[in-house]
Amino acid sequence: MRDYLIICPLVFIAGFVDAVAGGGGLISLPAYFITGIPVHSCVATNKMSAFMGTSVTTAKFARDGFIPWKTAAFCIPCAFLGSAIGANIALMIPDRVFKTVLIIVIPLTAAILLTKKDILNPKRSFSEGFTILICAASSLMIGVYDGFYGPGTGTFLLLLLAGVAGMELTKANGLTKAVNFSTNLSALVVFLIRDQVIIPLGIVAGLFNIAGNYLGATRFEKNGSKIVKPVMIAVLSVFFVKLVIELIGK
Repeated sequence: MRDYLIICPLVFIAGFVDAVAGGGGLISLPAYFITGIPVHSCVATNKMSAFMGTSVTTAKFARDGFIPWKTAAFCIPCAFLGSAIGANIALMIPDRVFKTVLIIVIPLTAAILLTKKDILNPKRSFSEGFTILICAASSLMIGVYDGFYGPGTGTFLLLLLAGVAGMELTKANGLTKAVNFSTNLSALVVFLIRDQVIIPLGIVAGLFNIAGNYLGATRFEKNGSKIVKPVMIAVLSVFFVKLVIELIGK
């Protein structure tokens, strides 16, 4: 019962954050770790609750017409490929090297968000083919990151799709959720096969994540970029502090 009381409220908040701007894993995964549950079970059970929540957000965005399926058809395979590449890179390069690079990248990302007012609502537009190319390349790159390390994947992908590819924010967020749904499903299947998921806890926490995701998706639909940018800054700040603590601790 103690585990449920710790995990479920934080997973609800994580679902809300994830639906709005990605990065919910920065909240939910530490919630599992706090309880003392074995690490592999934490990661696996968190993946189950995250998958349940992302499923609802993806379905809602799909129903509302926010997912550009033609673009998604190219992005999803690229994300899968990138994730496989990232996992293999993780076996060759110490994660400390990657985290040190992120210590530089994250403040720069936050500075761009704060100084570029139109970064999430760009005025430019590209041809359909070039937009798909940029989105697919972004999905591949973020897939590599997700396979190598992972936290903040949704936030970084949303920023690339909106800020670089020039996608409308609602479409960028919808595409981000479709990609996340696919990679979450793939990982969850692996964890279930290896019997790492604490299924009762995953289901209950997943229901809380669903509630948070649904509320976050509703708020996103109403407020758009007004709510996304502050949440992104908060996620990046938490992520930065987390990385610093991890690097100092080693």
